[in-house]
Amino acid sequence: MYLQTENIIKLNSLMKQNNNDGFIPAHGGYKNLQSYKKTEIIYDGTVYFCNRFLKRGDRTIDQMVQAARSGKQNIAEASIFSGTSKEAEIKLTNVARASLEELLTDYRDFLRLRKLPEWDKSHPYVNRLRELNKIPEATYETFRKGIEHEDPEICANVLIGLIKVASYLLARQIKKLEEEFLRDGGLRERMTKARINSRKKGQ
Repeated sequence: MYLQTENIIKLNSLMKQNNNDGFIPAHGGYKNLQSYKKTEIIYDGTVYFCNRFLKRGDRTIDQMVQAARSGKQNIAEASIFSGTSKEAEIKLTNVARASLEELLTDYRDFLRLRKLPEWDKSHPYVNRLRELNKIPEATYETFRKGIEHEDPEICANVLIGLIKVASYLLARQIKKLEEEFLRDGGLRERMTKARINSRKKGQ
């Protein structure tokens, strides 16, 4: 999980290097975040899951796919907003986490209604899933065997495991953003600092 924080630190370092005199820091870079990478896998996996295991016309399909998409898209949007609004960045990152929680509930409902178990920490497959989640550059291919397994219990539990990891990463990300805001302030503080620095150079 340390890779998420490490990526955020690297992005912030680049901001400071490239924007010493300006007040709008470099922003974007969301594709480098582990949280985004995980939600991209979750989105693709959810589309597959719904098409395979839910009946066409089931309203749950749209709800699950939209929740998965929201988790991914809001991380990207938050990253773009980071240049001008720390408040919006924090809010959108939290929306991403809330969307994943909604999706998690849908997967749990799927298992419960079919009397299928949600794996606990002692399940033998959980250790394997944990190992895969530790791979820094994991992609959909890393989890394909589990996501596209013919047994819906395995497919659903693999995606549940991915959602839990992504939610954990987003919680850490939000905490980091809060710390940055308390330390550096928002756009107004950066604008004031930039104006003061500009006046000093003009003297």
